[in-house]
Amino acid sequence: MEVRMVKFLQKHHVMTLATCSDNRPWCCQCFYVFVERLCGVVFTSDMATRHIAEAMQQPYVAGSIVLETSVVGKLQGIQLEGKLIEADGELLKEIKTAYLKRFPFAILMDTKLWFLELQTMKMTDNRLGFGKKMYWNRSYYPNFHYQSLSKISTNIILLIGSLLNL
Repeated sequence: MEVRMVKFLQKHHVMTLATCSDNRPWCCQCFYVFVERLCGVVFTSDMATRHIAEAMQQPYVAGSIVLETSVVGKLQGIQLEGKLIEADGELLKEIKTAYLKRFPFAILMDTKLWFLELQTMKMTDNRLGFGKKMYWNRSYYPNFHYQSLSKISTNIILLIGSLLNL
């Protein structure tokens, strides 16, 4: 994964999450934390919300994280797709630690943590040139561990994405 993507995900903390049920889309905003080792995001949401109810029926969701700016040359954002997982056991312990480290006030909340296992991402970063895009897809790395990816592999994905006009 491109280092710029990792840094962007780490720097920001609000994600728009999109679900769909019966051909009717829905979106919400969530405070999130990026867990680099797992290549996913953690957020909290109540079971009674529409987006969680829909994700329980269809766990593949989409989202976006953006830098809000009116300066076109500074535009940055990530569009993402992933599988929502109701965490338990060791996964729950790890994501809870990460979430509470970023948002310590959440310890007072009676809510549930969710893990969004990222599958595909596209980042736009106009600071690198107008419309500059970077791509990442977990299926290229079935045994994904961020630390094991090389710059060469990332560049191959960027090349494939540009050839396919993604």
